[in-house]
Amino acid sequence: MNLRQVFVSLLMFGVAGLLLFMYLQAWIEEQHTESGEKLQQQIINQDFTLPSLGMPRRAAWSRRTPPGLSKREMAVSGGRHWPGKADPFGVMAASLVSQLSDQQKKSESPLSWFRGVYLPPAPHPLNKTLVKGGKWKDVDSTQEKRRSFLHDFCKKYNSRKQLRTHLVHLVSRIYVEDRHKVLYCEVPKAGCSNWKRVLMVLNGLAASAHNISHDDVHYGKHLRKLDSYDLKGIYTRLNTYTKTIFVRDPMERLVSAFRDKFEHANSYYHPVFGKAIIKKYRHNANEEALKTGSGVKFKEFIQYLLDSHRPVGMDIHWEQVSKLCYPCLINYDFIGKFETLEEDANYFLQLVGAPAELKFPKFKDRHSSDERTSAEVVRQYLKELSKEERELTYDFYYLDYLMFNYTSPIV
Repeated sequence: MNLRQVFVSLLMFGVAGLLLFMYLQAWIEEQHTESGEKLQQQIINQDFTLPSLGMPRRAAWSRRTPPGLSKREMAVSGGRHWPGKADPFGVMAASLVSQLSDQQKKSESPLSWFRGVYLPPAPHPLNKTLVKGGKWKDVDSTQEKRRSFLHDFCKKYNSRKQLRTHLVHLVSRIYVEDRHKVLYCEVPKAGCSNWKRVLMVLNGLAASAHNISHDDVHYGKHLRKLDSYDLKGIYTRLNTYTKTIFVRDPMERLVSAFRDKFEHANSYYHPVFGKAIIKKYRHNANEEALKTGSGVKFKEFIQYLLDSHRPVGMDIHWEQVSKLCYPCLINYDFIGKFETLEEDANYFLQLVGAPAELKFPKFKDRHSSDERTSAEVVRQYLKELSKEERELTYDFYYLDYLMFNYTSPIV
């Protein structure tokens, strides 16, 4: 073998070694990234495991109203025990980039920031230093009971079943108001339109909530959502802002959504949802109904809601609150209810230091001449359903009833 052949052989050997080294390095990095992503998923991707819906539900509920709670609220008796001992509060980040060294910030990918970081295991005490006067004592007492109830419920609830949902999705319904450091999770049909008006006023986008139109509220895109921030921005706000959620009796919210979207002319819900519902659930539907999607009946709407093979997907107006705002994964500081909307909202505005002249609006956002959806209105709609359909509808919102301590309906 001459010198040239030796040189070529050494060169080829060196190239092969370099290629092998690069392959091994890429493989190691890939494994490291995959393990990090799997760990991230284990930390933030959680769900709730419902107890069997065939169990006798209402027998486990106490009909007495505890002191400090409204008549519409009630406590679950001690006779019901939730499976598992998992603590679902250990699923999201608490202090993030501020705890990383400069070198770590440069060398670690954003995905690695999820690892080993958690939210506090209990709600923060409310900062009441800005509350003026003594008239809020009863509202504050009720608020503390609601917070304590939800926290205790979530501690006992089994949350170890994985939910393939990224953190950004978990906060996708949360609106941000940076001036007063407020996070508001939108629950449609629970006063959300007026709440967004209030957020616009707090943010300096409008002088009065009464001058903001429905279209500006819902289509103007004046308010930012939490998922529009980077990871550091999301975590900083989750840990330092006052987080609030306003909920409503699930059946009332459901009937209110049906009345709003299907009993009035609507250029989106009729052609998208109405046509699909009528086509699948109405026998011998006429050509006009199939063409326009107008005139959906409540019973047909419930058939769609309970169908595991829906012809069209879910919508935020009747999605469960547990899937909109994830109350056991995000520690909400303030839990308001539609049934006590005005006093809850105005107390919350005091807590965050809102201008004294700003009060929560009382007006009905749309269809102001319609009777408000009440318990009596709901009873009339439920008469259209069979007993089985009523029970299945209650089961559908079972977790919302439990989380927010609402009285189970007589179905």
